[in-house]
Amino acid sequence: MLKYKFDTQLLIEGHGLDEDAIDEYITNHFDGDCLLAVGDEDLIKIHFHTNEPWKILEYCSTLGEIYDVVVENMERQEKGLKG
Repeated sequence: MLKYKFDTQLLIEGHGLDEDAIDEYITNHFDGDCLLAVGDEDLIKIHFHTNEPWKILEYCSTLGEIYDVVVENMERQEKGLKG
């Protein structure tokens, strides 16, 4: 059994985005692991394992337009099922 069930990935498009500030906010406010927040001031890619992906989506949507959202159930994938 995995500690964090959902692999959550998305892009944030906006202006003045700060990958370090986003990384720090997610780390300090959400339970999860394997965080990746990379990009530039106009586009950030987020990758995060969590049990509450909707909270990450909600937060990221306050920063800009989110798209290419993928939430995969890693427990199902581990069993050979579609995530």
